[in-house]
Amino acid sequence: MTLGIPPAELSDEDLERELRHTHEQRHDTFLNGTSEALSTHTRRMHELELEYLQRFPGRVREDARKLQQGV
Repeated sequence: MTLGIPPAELSDEDLERELRHTHEQRHDTFLNGTSEALSTHTRRMHELELEYLQRFPGRVREDARKLQQGV
């Protein structure tokens, strides 16, 4: 199943917009989405966050980089 454009192929501007939009949708997906929708949302959010951390390591606090340990 495709989750959209691979994050590595997004421009910096598109990556930031997609990540912001995904975070905005999270609460609604958590409360009202199916388990499949939540799982898909989680995978996409994780892909976007990891790409953001790779591109902009100086923009996030050091603690946020712990996400990379799970990969």
